Amino acid sequence: MKILITGGCGFIGSSLALFLREKIKNVKIMSVDNLSRRGSGLNYKRLIAKKIKNFKYDIAKKDNLRKLPRFDLVIHCAAEPAIEASRKKLEEVFNSNLVGTLNVLKKCAKDKSNIIYLSSSRVYSMSNLFKLKNKGSVKENFNTENAKSIYGFTKLTSEHLIKEYAYLYKIKYLINRVALVSGPWQFGKEEQGFVSLWVWRHINNFKLNFIGFNGTGRQVRDVLHIKDLCELILLQIQKIKKINNKLMNIGGGKTNSLNLIQLTKLSSDITKNKIKIGSIKKTSPYDVPYFVSNINYVRKLYKWKPKRNLRKIVADLYIWMKPNISILKKYF
Repeated sequence: MKILITGGCGFIGSSLALFLREKIKNVKIMSVDNLSRRGSGLNYKRLIAKKIKNFKYDIAKKDNLRKLPRFDLVIHCAAEPAIEASRKKLEEVFNSNLVGTLNVLKKCAKDKSNIIYLSSSRVYSMSNLFKLKNKGSVKENFNTENAKSIYGFTKLTSEHLIKEYAYLYKIKYLINRVALVSGPWQFGKEEQGFVSLWVWRHINNFKLNFIGFNGTGRQVRDVLHIKDLCELILLQIQKIKKINNKLMNIGGGKTNSLNLIQLTKLSSDITKNKIKIGSIKKTSPYDVPYFVSNINYVRKLYKWKPKRNLRKIVADLYIWMKPNISILKKYF
């Protein structure tokens, strides 16, 4: 079996490549990544150490994927994931997230390759999410019609493209609407990967800010450990002949949800450092006060559930970061 992981030198892509390399026998795993994102060079070295080849191509350029060999399965992780950046770098986000997906699908159609797509919980309507008011969880049939973000729009449009190509070319697909994922090898920043950023700033005694919604730190998110995601995708690969052409939410669910105040306490407990927390009242137009994934469908489908709790996520980040501060400091 041959598997191609797009964005294979990113946080999720590299973690997945290394996990699958260890868990599946008689599989050839390759990556395609243009190495443009922060930390991708470090992840590239991790892949090479395990004899996983990376093709340094930009998937938004249509001729690049034609140069690659045939694969049985493509796991499409590549994207420009920063929500705020999608306002400022509109053309770049469209090229990476939409044109890139189209080129991947052309490759899948030509090779008759199946595809597992990492979409996003950002496909859901902002205005409808505001109505949740700190209760309930978001199911797969939640409203996607209204404004969500340019990033969310590109992910949702990519989902529709995948369904069309699957119908036309008889390829199998799975669409994973992935919520917040964290764990070792995530280089966090305020707008993306904030759990990783929170732990890093606590280790180094750097100031943090509660941003938006009057700077109270009460925004709620569910968080999934990267290993739980990798274990689920392994199950999806193993069962794709029987379970396919499905769309599902993937996240930590209600059990693994917290706000920034709780994350601060957890980070302080594990790092033994208490840091100064500032307050910025202004709210981004793309932020919501509450998001928790309903993961009942994926749990039932694969007999899967997250094994690692929030404390384990923060502890694993700490264990990775603490001895590697001198190497990691230029990436945070």
